[in-house]
Amino acid sequence: MKWIRIAPADALDNDEVMAVDAGGKQLALYRSEDAFFLSDNVCTHAYALLSDGYLEDGCIECPLHQARFDIRTGKALCAPATADIRVYPVKVEDGQVLADISG
Repeated sequence: MKWIRIAPADALDNDEVMAVDAGGKQLALYRSEDAFFLSDNVCTHAYALLSDGYLEDGCIECPLHQARFDIRTGKALCAPATADIRVYPVKVEDGQVLADISG
């Protein structure tokens, strides 16, 4: 795995999401129940940034048409989204969130 620094761990509180640009990708970094998750930031249904959406109970709701995705697995949970979002492995070391976005 090729780990790169994404953000400081203290940049997010629980149930917060932020946009991150890394490796030429638009990503969304989530913090839920003191764990971090990372996915592509663009909804698979229509172009909208998931980082502008609503995060609750491990799910992100797209701000455009209210599609919902599981931030742990990327699974599309309801219409209008039918395609999953891509998720990436993350870890925290020395107060930094690291991710492998190479795959």
